[in-house]
Amino acid sequence: MQPVISFRNFSFRYKKQSKPTLININLDILHGEKIWIAGPSGSGKSTLAHCINGLIPFSYRGEISGELYLNGQPAASLGIFERSRSVGTILQNPDAQFVGQTVGEDVAFQMENEAIPQSEMQAKVISSLDMVGMLAYESQGPHDLSGGQKQSVSLAGVLTTQADILLFDEPLANLDPVSGVRAMALIDDIHHRSGKTVIIIEHRVEDVLEQPVDRIVVMDGGEIVAVDSPERMLADGILPRHGLRQPLFLEALAYAGASAAEWSHLALAHPKSSDASIMKPAELEELCINLEEWISSIPSSPLRDSVQTDPLLEVRDVTYAYSGGRNVVRDVSFHINEGETVALLGNNGAGKSTLSGLITGLMKPRSGEITLRGENINAWSIRRRGERIGYVLQNPHQMITQHMIRDEVGLGLVARGVAAEEREERISEALRVCGLYPYRNWPVSALSFGQKKRLCIASVLVLDPALIILDEPTAGQDFRHYTEFMGFIEQLAARGTAFLFITHDMHLALEYADRAVVLADGEVIAADRVAAVLSNDEVTGRARLREDSLSRFAKACGLPEPARLVQAFLTVKKGVQHPHE
Repeated sequence: MQPVISFRNFSFRYKKQSKPTLININLDILHGEKIWIAGPSGSGKSTLAHCINGLIPFSYRGEISGELYLNGQPAASLGIFERSRSVGTILQNPDAQFVGQTVGEDVAFQMENEAIPQSEMQAKVISSLDMVGMLAYESQGPHDLSGGQKQSVSLAGVLTTQADILLFDEPLANLDPVSGVRAMALIDDIHHRSGKTVIIIEHRVEDVLEQPVDRIVVMDGGEIVAVDSPERMLADGILPRHGLRQPLFLEALAYAGASAAEWSHLALAHPKSSDASIMKPAELEELCINLEEWISSIPSSPLRDSVQTDPLLEVRDVTYAYSGGRNVVRDVSFHINEGETVALLGNNGAGKSTLSGLITGLMKPRSGEITLRGENINAWSIRRRGERIGYVLQNPHQMITQHMIRDEVGLGLVARGVAAEEREERISEALRVCGLYPYRNWPVSALSFGQKKRLCIASVLVLDPALIILDEPTAGQDFRHYTEFMGFIEQLAARGTAFLFITHDMHLALEYADRAVVLADGEVIAADRVAAVLSNDEVTGRARLREDSLSRFAKACGLPEPARLVQAFLTVKKGVQHPHE
């Protein structure tokens, strides 16, 4: 069978860069395959995608050697329009590809360019929106939709084209856990119903593996280092060797002394029936006993909150409503202690961003009060609050104003009148801890999305606030940078800086937050240890959170208290990461 995509000894070097980003790529992708391209940031996976969809060489110039074939034709002979007819791309930021005033207009855009008859165009718009569950939103503006809805509209737009290759670039980046599960199910459904070739670039390992994948292509350092089935990849432990994390329960099994490889198939949506390690009742019982013994051997760690009496920040009975609308935050109360990290969890639209706006002063509560170290700050200006409370937006493009990286990080210090020598020292230190020091003299435009996110975090960290609110702090970052950065956050917390994470990343909440505050429909429905929250079916159901894989695994094994396995894993992991604490 002729591959639909074929790389032959293919290399690419961006213009003005001394080293190639892609090195001797050899890869065949067959018609109808579902491929996951994985790897750390800077591994070359996005560059590989740009070569497939034509952004290279038409938007990003550079030197190409070797061959790339699309549907048997040399890619070099195809123009950008011809490429777009074969390859449909769904970007990680749907807002960047909306062009229509309404959902229907946006979905019809490509067909209008191809002069499709109006009757045929309308039929395709309706069928595509119906397929992704968005037909009821045809007349709405696309920018008014939630993150998950925007992704669905982008997908509907691609489905109206003749493209037989669908390329998804970080499709889960801005989605809550339940929306992420739905998105992967939708992609899989379209893959089966359309027979199209699907290529997914994504960091969220467990979410991708919720649905079947034919092969995983792992990239590192610009090269393809492994191509194999998900079963073999997990059993052989290839992912963590290249900056990707294994599913959490496989890490826990390794800590407990069990064979992670023996149970790796349980991380897959549909393990092959030929897999010799399918769990049997006797094996399940033995594993359960071993896990219970291991859990009992792990001492419980005290909850930091239990020894704190005077909170740094306290929100008391706060209510807020947009002009003429219903209350979007209702009687919310919670607190954050000095040096504590709290995860603010909930589905899209639960009120998390509104609550952060109330804390930073962008909005004023209808009732209730907010205190900082015991002082009511309701009347404080945004500027005064900004001196004590740092805030990093989810989308870095909404924060960056300077052309050069050092200037962006130092902007707040300049505004505060910090002396030049001290300013340079603090800028350099912030860039080092955020992994950006090698790029200190680069223009901001040369950074990737994940690097721009870290740049925004550096711009806030350099000001040394008492509380930092991070909106999706790890979005767009691979596991290696994620771990390095969160290790630094832990160091800041140990020195007394408090953090509020607004996040959809359940791994982040589990591993790095002391507690979780869960919002649903504008109300706090839980405030407890993260392990307890994410093991509570009622809480996760109401807040549209995805139960962590450790809890799901514990329930599958029949463990009576799933949260105990989660807490034991976190205690041991922290001991491994910080053995001298």
